[in-house]
Amino acid sequence: MTTPPELSGKVALITGASRGIGYGVAEALIARGDRVCITGRNEDTLKEAVEALGADRVIGVAGKAHDEAHQAVAVERTMQAFGRVDYLVNNAGTNPVFGPIADLDLNVARKVFETNVVSALGFAQRTWHAWQKDNGGAIVNIASLAGVSASPFIGAYGISKAAMVNLTLQLAHEFAPGVRVNSIAPAVVKTKFAQALYEGREEEVVASYPLGRLGVPSDIGGAAAFLTSQQSDWITGQTLVIDGGIFLNAGVG
Repeated sequence: MTTPPELSGKVALITGASRGIGYGVAEALIARGDRVCITGRNEDTLKEAVEALGADRVIGVAGKAHDEAHQAVAVERTMQAFGRVDYLVNNAGTNPVFGPIADLDLNVARKVFETNVVSALGFAQRTWHAWQKDNGGAIVNIASLAGVSASPFIGAYGISKAAMVNLTLQLAHEFAPGVRVNSIAPAVVKTKFAQALYEGREEEVVASYPLGRLGVPSDIGGAAAFLTSQQSDWITGQTLVIDGGIFLNAGVG
């Protein structure tokens, strides 16, 4: 039986963390001793995640990321349970449509932006006022490679992630010097969320990646841990692309 790490004294709120990338981020922060609040839409899945991560250091708050009441409750519960919220990781996202942007239902586009961008701003505002404004901290926004390049058939998602990259810049400027704000732009990471991008043709997809594999949640978790650590104290307003080298192929005929 492994001994749990000593408490770091720091607390993180991670949205959309009952599985996938968010769960990987939670694992990384807990491994270094942080306490964590995770959110997710499905209460049962969230409970399972809390138990697996360790109920002595983790709480879960179920709800939809774009729901302002849920945002308020998540921040309040974190403050009540742990007395602080040093780090915010905006990971909650949706991509309910696959197809050409010329035929995109505008109501779907609005839903994508509400979940992927407006909710991130809402959580950032609330953690700022609850703790970070007076005490400092860091925010990490999970963007996407789709937000820094053209991404056929997931255009709405890509546009929303480009907006998140710019949101990162705006928050980094306004929240400095006490709060650092950065984003991570992953390529395809093996999660249920991204299955449609590789399922049934993984070898073909992997062939495009110079490093020979798709990403896994721990790849992003490690980056998020770095961007919320003292080792990154002079980094803000940046977008870290984590893509297995696929961006090296841009422009190659």
